[in-house]
Amino acid sequence: MMGDAIVTLLDVDKFFGANHVIKKLNLTVQQGEFLTLLGPSGCGKTTILRMIAGFEDASAGSIEVQGERVEDKEAFERDVNTVFQSYALFPHMTVFDNIAYGLTVKRVPKQEIKERVKEMLALVQLEGFEGRRPDMMSGGQKQRVAIARALINNPKVLLLDEPLGALDLKLRKQMQLELKRLQKKLNITFIYVTHDQEEAMTMSDRIAVINNGILEQIDTPKEIYKHPKTRFVADFIGESNILEGQVLDCQDGLCRIQLETGMVLLQSPNRKPADPVMICVRPEVMKYERSPVDGFSLPGTIKDIIFVGAQYRTLIVLENGMEIKVNRVKPEKDLKEGDSVYLYWEPEDALGIGDLKQGGSVNEQQ
Repeated sequence: MMGDAIVTLLDVDKFFGANHVIKKLNLTVQQGEFLTLLGPSGCGKTTILRMIAGFEDASAGSIEVQGERVEDKEAFERDVNTVFQSYALFPHMTVFDNIAYGLTVKRVPKQEIKERVKEMLALVQLEGFEGRRPDMMSGGQKQRVAIARALINNPKVLLLDEPLGALDLKLRKQMQLELKRLQKKLNITFIYVTHDQEEAMTMSDRIAVINNGILEQIDTPKEIYKHPKTRFVADFIGESNILEGQVLDCQDGLCRIQLETGMVLLQSPNRKPADPVMICVRPEVMKYERSPVDGFSLPGTIKDIIFVGAQYRTLIVLENGMEIKVNRVKPEKDLKEGDSVYLYWEPEDALGIGDLKQGGSVNEQQ
């Protein structure tokens, strides 16, 4: 169960020289939560993690762990541990000694070390591996050792910086499920960094989407996907067809929208004639027919029908050259490349993103 706030960042800024990499970040992480920092490479997510860990200092603002400001605390005093993509295991040490290292430094009694290492090996499903060295292990096994070494110190918060990035796809997906299982079992707060949208959606209680040092949106995976608040989030999370237009008129929340290449409907309250609007339509809810559907007039031409394993992807080109993606489990019958079609959707399935908002700092929404 998630509880009270365990990590809080208040108005945090970070500069590297003249480069403003983190901009007025406000973020609260709850006890027992799996929070993922998601964004493209270079957006600042690893810098946020390193500031929480104590490897980087904030240029302004404050960072609290368990209600205490930690700016003046060394990394080892912060009750957080970090797992890196590179594993950072000691190559000359056995698995046992790697996992036991933190307890050995703290001069914990040998018998207690032995018992706790045994417990950790069982937890990460590596019983019988204690005598091996890292060079005798696979990438997934090394990652489990790194996680066990971090967890044995009973940290209140575990920070994970793209920990599965070096693994192949099948092992990566397996480790995603194992990490989530561990987190739920131990009820430890995980703050996880990735640029992989699917990974974030699979594992997280909440996702904080970071773009160019700015928190664009923080919410559950379902809300992030279904109700992106900015164009960046709509584009970055999953696939989107984004169309720009202007409101013609609205009645009972159903609005007619004029696009460059046609007219469509959108279920969206509180909009007025002449308002600019950006419409996000996911490929799985986009539809098409040979003839216009009532309320819609958006013509296009089928460019490609591609089988991508679990589904068929149809690319339809609008009159202005824009490509629209439509995903289906089965292809539409009697339609082929080069055919003319009309696009539409159920008005409530599309999302109107407010006032063509391109992105910007948001207040965290709990």
